[in-house]
Amino acid sequence: MTGLRSFVARRLLLGVAQTVAVVLLVFALTEALPGDAAVALAGDQPDPARIAAIREAMHLDRPAYERLAEWAAGLVHGDFGTSVTSGRPVSQYLAEGFGPTLLLAALTVALLVPAGFGLGVLAARHEGRLADRLISSVTLTVYAVPEFALGILLVTVFALHLGWLPPTAVGYGTDLLAHPAALLLPVLVLLSRPVCSLARLVRAGMVDALAAPYAVHARRYGIGGARVRYAHALPNALAPAVQQLARTIDWLLCGVIVVEALFVIPGLGTVLLNAVAERDVPVVQGLAVVFGVLTVVLNLGADLVAHRLAPRAGVAA
Repeated sequence: MTGLRSFVARRLLLGVAQTVAVVLLVFALTEALPGDAAVALAGDQPDPARIAAIREAMHLDRPAYERLAEWAAGLVHGDFGTSVTSGRPVSQYLAEGFGPTLLLAALTVALLVPAGFGLGVLAARHEGRLADRLISSVTLTVYAVPEFALGILLVTVFALHLGWLPPTAVGYGTDLLAHPAALLLPVLVLLSRPVCSLARLVRAGMVDALAAPYAVHARRYGIGGARVRYAHALPNALAPAVQQLARTIDWLLCGVIVVEALFVIPGLGTVLLNAVAERDVPVVQGLAVVFGVLTVVLNLGADLVAHRLAPRAGVAA
């Protein structure tokens, strides 16, 4: 118990340090962007007075350390700043985009967990036989296909040629749950590669665990094969799989820009693309901080769960 508390304390301290590093890095990178944001926002024929007003509104006329301190203090209180193009709080952009992105992520994970773990356990149970070779071959082939290519293929076949599903989410707004047909293709694209990597990881972990001395001895003592597989081998195979699942959830929440752009889904990825196109620095900064903090929190949680499942593995991110 003392070892677990020590591990949790170390990971929490590391998570705080990583969060601070994310905030500093985001600010430094936006400061290093080439050009003048005020000039870019002023339009094709910038007026000096308008440029000065924009610089004042964005606090660009103040030293960087003052702007960093003010921005960081606002983040602590949940204030991500104000959009320079619309004047709306950045938190509103985050709230509007988070719903569709969270919905896609939740549906994908709900299918990913049973499919990935089920395929991995099935392949490990039939190691070297037809089922194992078939699962390994199919997952390797599907994993090699990029998301945008698979998305275009699915849209071409099921939306354009067959007409079974809508090609995009245009016209459905943010209430995508009321239009499940518009979610089917994006979820299939998002599910394709993670289910392959998770299944292969679970298979490898199960094969190693079943070959370990404790599993061999358990079988020698007459313990049933199902109990050895699911009560002894599977928990030890879950530690790396849990970390992979956390990375997948992180990617679903923070890195599905291609899929959201392809299917025109108004999620966080679309918000980020629009903000970059409009050079809306506060929105870009707010999204980057949210993405970074989500990554830290999810990996921290995955490390704690993995350490609990297999404390002897010495899990460290």
